[in-house]
Amino acid sequence: MDVDGYIDGTFNTNFLKLDNNEKNRCLGIAKAIPFSDTNVLLKEYEFEKNGEQAKIKTMLNSLLECGLKNDAMLEVLYELIGEKYKAHKDYAIYVFFGRFDVPVKGSDNVWLEGSEEVYEFLITAVCPLEKEYTPGKPLYGFLYPSFSDRSSDYEHIAVYDAR
Repeated sequence: MDVDGYIDGTFNTNFLKLDNNEKNRCLGIAKAIPFSDTNVLLKEYEFEKNGEQAKIKTMLNSLLECGLKNDAMLEVLYELIGEKYKAHKDYAIYVFFGRFDVPVKGSDNVWLEGSEEVYEFLITAVCPLEKEYTPGKPLYGFLYPSFSDRSSDYEHIAVYDAR
């Protein structure tokens, strides 16, 4: 994205098709958001039931459903971020889709084999560019759906702000 919020170019690449250096760089960006300090850098917010937030939630659910395989929907997300984010320099938007088997926990708090559910999630990171196409650490982003009580929470989004 350029400093004015216009799309400079897009690519949708499966993580497994990246070379090892690129995988490690992208993994570092993706992990920065869900593994940040909760209630400090990563805060949970409830979606409003109506209006723009409800439309954004519908779009995020559609992106989850398609596993990021719809480039047109991704461009809508990029445009929305470009409209709202006030940048001081060019930046990159990374969107990751993942799945996590939530392990079963017994009544004695010992992990059991199997999973209670599969948590599907999106991680979006907004990273200022350090060089022409080299992103720095994420400044902003989100995790959707939020994860609480060992389950997906579609009514909340966890927003990351590293400022």
